[in-house]
Amino acid sequence: MSIHSAPKILIIRRDNIGDLVCTTPLIAALRRRFPDAWLGALVNSYNAPVLDGNPDLDETFVYTKAKHRGAGESLPGILWRRLMMMRRLRRMRIDDVIIATTSPQPRVVALTRWLRPKRILGFGDVGGLDIALPLDSAGRHEVEDVFRVAAIYGVDGPPPSCRVFAPAAVTARRSGIPGTQSEPAPTLTIGIHISARKPSQRWPAERFADTIKTLAAQGPVRFMLLWSPGAEENPLHPGDDAKARDVLERVGAGPTVIARPTRTLPELIGALAECNALICADGGAMHLGAGLGLPIVCLFGNSGAVRWRPWGVPYRLLQKPSLDVRDISVDEVIAAFNGLRADIPAPSA
Repeated sequence: MSIHSAPKILIIRRDNIGDLVCTTPLIAALRRRFPDAWLGALVNSYNAPVLDGNPDLDETFVYTKAKHRGAGESLPGILWRRLMMMRRLRRMRIDDVIIATTSPQPRVVALTRWLRPKRILGFGDVGGLDIALPLDSAGRHEVEDVFRVAAIYGVDGPPPSCRVFAPAAVTARRSGIPGTQSEPAPTLTIGIHISARKPSQRWPAERFADTIKTLAAQGPVRFMLLWSPGAEENPLHPGDDAKARDVLERVGAGPTVIARPTRTLPELIGALAECNALICADGGAMHLGAGLGLPIVCLFGNSGAVRWRPWGVPYRLLQKPSLDVRDISVDEVIAAFNGLRADIPAPSA
């Protein structure tokens, strides 16, 4: 089946933040291949801010999972809105739906068939797919794996970088637009993200503090301490308020440290966009940093470094045979960061 010059293509990616960031190179390549096409994305309310401001998309469709609904949202309400969204997509007569998750998704395929697109593309041996890509057997990066879809549309070459866009207010401050609240930082700003979902990714507070003090002693620099707020014992949304306090108390009054708890994904993207480099564990913040073009020192615990390393940016990756970040020393992190210094752009004056 040939593809005309202006198809309607819907990309579905309904899993985690990093997964959606790793799909943005495919979206960018499809936009370049079909400049007059309609490109849309179907995502969930948890990961949707990854696509805010993305110029490659004509529209983003967002639904709320039952477990993510807010205090004022009823289950019948979110199900009704989801049905209305699906009915609208069905009326659009979409040409292709790309199920961009790189594992078999039989339930999503079944829902997608209700939209009546001309073709459904996806991964794995799943009934209902018109084009099924075999599951990865070559040890690819997630970006490379999902980018295999691009070849179906005649796109050659390696995937481009990931793309995440800073909020307009941050862009204005960086550009020095009159009337904005603050000027660009005169010194290097290093993001220090201390939160991690997996226990094997959680570097101790005292080592973050020692890293900040050591880097501060090397020259003019400021730090942005980033974390997921809340109490550690919260069963639904555990946070790192106590860990952040511990880091700040250990650092003391010497280095300049901006404390920035990020309650929402847009807040995290905005804070990262104000940094010049990032030190963090593997996770969503790392992929967002890569999408914003930040050089990164990343600490990997029990996760696949080949598949999930930062894509398209300078980085130094630290991972021990134990697959536990607690076995990574402060000296190793300092050496890794200093090895990145030549790749960190000078901060705006």
